[in-house]
Amino acid sequence: MQISIKELSALVNGEIVGNPDGIIKAPGRIEDASQGEITFLANLKYEKYIYDTQATAVLVSKDFLPKKEVKTTLIKVENVYATITFLLNHFGGKVEGSNEHSKHSFIDESADLGNNVSIGHFSVIEKDSSVDENTIIFPQVYIGENVKIGKNCILYSGVKVGKDCVIGDNCIIHPNTVIGADGFGFLPKEDGSYEKIAQTGNVILEDNVEIGANSTIDRATMGSTIIKQGTKIDNLVMIAHNVEIGEHTVIAAQAGFAGSSKIGNNCMIGGQAGFVGHIQVANGTKVQAQSGVNKNIPNENTAWYGSPILPYNDYLRSYAAFRKLPQLLKKINDLEKKLKDLE
Repeated sequence: MQISIKELSALVNGEIVGNPDGIIKAPGRIEDASQGEITFLANLKYEKYIYDTQATAVLVSKDFLPKKEVKTTLIKVENVYATITFLLNHFGGKVEGSNEHSKHSFIDESADLGNNVSIGHFSVIEKDSSVDENTIIFPQVYIGENVKIGKNCILYSGVKVGKDCVIGDNCIIHPNTVIGADGFGFLPKEDGSYEKIAQTGNVILEDNVEIGANSTIDRATMGSTIIKQGTKIDNLVMIAHNVEIGEHTVIAAQAGFAGSSKIGNNCMIGGQAGFVGHIQVANGTKVQAQSGVNKNIPNENTAWYGSPILPYNDYLRSYAAFRKLPQLLKKINDLEKKLKDLE
């Protein structure tokens, strides 16, 4: 990346305040950016850094008015987050494949590979599987029997995709994620032992799904575990058998979903949130980090917090009271002592 401020501003339809001739070579954080870097100010709690930053340019919103002199060049744009996202993707976000199959990979002769598929060292593609055009398979990926992978996908090193699973177009799966392990299904027996229940289904990832590193999505007992289009899942997320995650839902790290739970479209799930099995969560639901969802959420566009969950504002009021319990207990003890003295 090497571009003048003037060229970059034209690329994002920005307005320059300062020197248009500076050269940008890389992005940087506003706290510690240096000469040749571009940074951004979208959250005003970081405003203090803009007055001392060594960055060559800073992206700011069109309505930003500095409180004192700014030494760097400002590029004013309509939406700072959207602009920096565009620039990061434009200059460094594209993953390039080799369009070659490593001689150290194993590809079953029955596998069907599209044009421009890249396959890295020591990857395995088993029989009757297919990988569509422009997909990149990094080293040490395992693709089981009868797997279908769409166009323009990226499977990073260490990904495992079990038999019969289906991955749509434009999906990204980060390192060491497992798609299609057995669901946690066991039948208790009279002698206290457990008999394994065969997990005969699969996992379906629809188009434009992204799965973070070290996540696990179990195959269904029967039918399919489904992650619907546009959903984004962070690292270390556990999704059990027969779960359905709706469209364009985002799930932060370490969240877990027990079997047959159904999550709606456009939901936002915080980190370490847990969902019991066999519940339904409505579209647009927001669940705060570390919450425990133990019941259906039937109404759309509601927010929840706590374990077990309460409506978001109810939880905040309850927590405010909970924090005062030590003082309240002391007052009660003092009052009881005074009453006893009066007796």
